[in-house]
Amino acid sequence: MTTIATNLQGIPEHIAPEQVFHFDIYEPIEGEDDYQSWFRKLQDHGAPDIFWTASNGGHWVVMRGEDFDYFLKTPELYSSRINVVPRERILPIVSKPIQLDPPDHTRYRNLLAPAFSPKAVVPLGEKARALTIDLIESFQIRGECEFVSEFARRLPIGIFMGMVGLPEKDHEHLLGLVDEMIRPTKVDNMDAGNRLMEYAFGKLNERRANPGEDLLSVLTREQVDGKPLEDADLVGMFFLLLLGGLDTVAAMLSFITRFLATHPQERQVLVDHLERIPAAAEELMRRFPISTLVRVVTRDHEYKGIQFREGDLVLMQTSAHSVDDRLFDQPLAVDFDRKVVFHGTFGSGAHRCIGSMLARIEVRVFLEEWLKRIPDFRLKPEQNLRVEPGMVLAIPCLDIEWDVC
Repeated sequence: MTTIATNLQGIPEHIAPEQVFHFDIYEPIEGEDDYQSWFRKLQDHGAPDIFWTASNGGHWVVMRGEDFDYFLKTPELYSSRINVVPRERILPIVSKPIQLDPPDHTRYRNLLAPAFSPKAVVPLGEKARALTIDLIESFQIRGECEFVSEFARRLPIGIFMGMVGLPEKDHEHLLGLVDEMIRPTKVDNMDAGNRLMEYAFGKLNERRANPGEDLLSVLTREQVDGKPLEDADLVGMFFLLLLGGLDTVAAMLSFITRFLATHPQERQVLVDHLERIPAAAEELMRRFPISTLVRVVTRDHEYKGIQFREGDLVLMQTSAHSVDDRLFDQPLAVDFDRKVVFHGTFGSGAHRCIGSMLARIEVRVFLEEWLKRIPDFRLKPEQNLRVEPGMVLAIPCLDIEWDVC
């Protein structure tokens, strides 16, 4: 996935040869280790803190938490208007507020904030708990499940679809499109994104004609600077909600469950002490982040001796931040006694994930209810880790089993 680059043809003139490594965010990875620890190995084996890769049109890659934080908190130099690699994968609709910089970003973010406030999230947590119990009890007696399809994807989508008032029959269709958009099988194919936009426009027209109390209906009644939102604004916001609500928590749950299935000692600590789950959930989210962030350079400048040029793309994986030994003591260890510290799992700066509170509740509820019912579980034999990388990491399949009394 990442090696010193030997072919420097086509590398921009402002980039020194020693700054070039090969890295392709869309290369599938298989092995026995977890994906996040591979970034620790890259750091240990001398990868530059910031390097250039020629893959996916060419872009910078950030390896350290200090730089991760700086880029995300300096929008005047690193803009969100391009937030994917390669840049050709940008859709014609702007996903607001994630593709906006302050102060425009703040005005649109404020429209979504009430739906993710503590007051709104508490009842969503209650729904998440009820759904979690129902899902677990649907397969508990079998002594096995394919965790991704039978639980990880069903919990967050069940919550999200209710928030935006989408029918259950659309679940699988939307999940397939989101998968292809975030982890494309063909990087130059934008069909999934276009079909998602068509779906969003269709639902918007439905809400215009017959509004309800769901989040999408509420947004159709909102204003920015005294003006109603245009259709393009609403579709961009809905598009963002689809990508975030259908995929990120599901991916995180899969990594966390794989860890617990292969680390019985840590799992038993939580089984014996359920009161430790809130702190443990935070540590597990720190250790197994799944998102990738991209920014575009707004003007020529130098940072830490590196020449950045206007239009350069900068990619930051939350995985690299969370395993940085300059920020965390023994970063690869899962330490439930670790003091509460900032981690980059939900980003940083003005764009820090607005749904982080809901994600935390969903992870905590899962741990509480799963470990009450299935305290001792394991991976099925001969199952190496396969990760589908992309803008959000994912484990496509996770077969686990347990003894049924």
